[in-house]
Amino acid sequence: MVLAYVVTADVLASLVTLATAWRTPAEAFASSWPLFLLLAGGAVLHLEAAQGIERIREISREGSPHAHMQSVWLFAGVLVLPMPLLVALIAISYLHAWLRVYKRRAVLFRKVFSAATVVLACAAAQLVLRFFSNRPLDVDGPIGLIALAGAGAVYWLVNYALVVAAIVMTNRDQPARAALGNASDQLIILASIGLGSVLAIMMTSRPWLTPMLLLTVLALHMGLLLPQFRVAARTDSKTGLVDATFWHDVAGREIERARRLLSTVGILILDLDHFKLINDQYGHLAGDRVLRAVADALKHSVRSYDLVGRFGGEEFAVLLPGVSTDEVRATAERIRLEIASLHIAVVDRLGEDRVISGLTASVGAAVFPDTDTALSPLLLAADEALYQAKSNGRDRVATAQVH
Repeated sequence: MVLAYVVTADVLASLVTLATAWRTPAEAFASSWPLFLLLAGGAVLHLEAAQGIERIREISREGSPHAHMQSVWLFAGVLVLPMPLLVALIAISYLHAWLRVYKRRAVLFRKVFSAATVVLACAAAQLVLRFFSNRPLDVDGPIGLIALAGAGAVYWLVNYALVVAAIVMTNRDQPARAALGNASDQLIILASIGLGSVLAIMMTSRPWLTPMLLLTVLALHMGLLLPQFRVAARTDSKTGLVDATFWHDVAGREIERARRLLSTVGILILDLDHFKLINDQYGHLAGDRVLRAVADALKHSVRSYDLVGRFGGEEFAVLLPGVSTDEVRATAERIRLEIASLHIAVVDRLGEDRVISGLTASVGAAVFPDTDTALSPLLLAADEALYQAKSNGRDRVATAQVH
């Protein structure tokens, strides 16, 4: 089903290219070559300058739509290029990204499919523009604004819908909402469409100012995406939780804050029981799905300002500011019961649908300042309590002794 969907999109994009190439007059090609070269050069230079951050973002966005600011150049092409040259611009952009940004590590057919969705989105946007005028940039006033806004909305919606549908069909073991991605990513696309409109207008009236806009695009790219880069660098890609390093940093600051305010901090160390059996029986992809489900359960079992991190393997840590020993233990029990109630749909190593249930977890708890007054001893105490929980039969909570 997924293969048929991908092939259909690729074939439709090819048919659109052939049909528009047949109908585009030769003079349209001749007059558009300078604009095509400007856009292709800008797209290549832009991606070269931002390839490091884009590589990290691509990895961290696995399983969700990957929004990038190449749409600045592609949507400008929608406004000023005939469709065949626009397809060539898309091909250059995606081929360059595959060779330089992803270093050929990305699966080629995925990039071909992504390019095909952009071709179809651009064709739909040009149809909207042609409804208003054969020369859309000559349409001024409110009608021109409506034309640009309508074309931008169609460009975004067609591409987004096609990609989300493919992600949902490919990742049957993850919630459909995960395929929608982050709302902030869609703001990136909308900003790119707006900049693309400005770029097209500038290229047709003041082409010598295009290099200045390239600098603007790069500055906005870094400004918009650097926070995402930082998040990606501190986030565990399998679960979406913070990694151990970032968790330690926040925990250290929270303990210092609690020390100043004479408050408390609870720490939980959690380990899934017999997790290796899941990997052995169902495969590592199923194991990864279980880790994601447990991560979601952990986040839903604590307060919004508590911090859940992955320490590696099947071990997790939870930071609970301002709680007593009894509250820490109650939270740990709630987490343990939530994990035990999970029913997780996975695909096993043979490609068959399975449901994993009956998970158990052992939890060790410690509290600042009752257990200890520094982070490292607290973590050691929580880890020792975890070991006790496992030694006493697993699927239970153990609390570190008060010093």
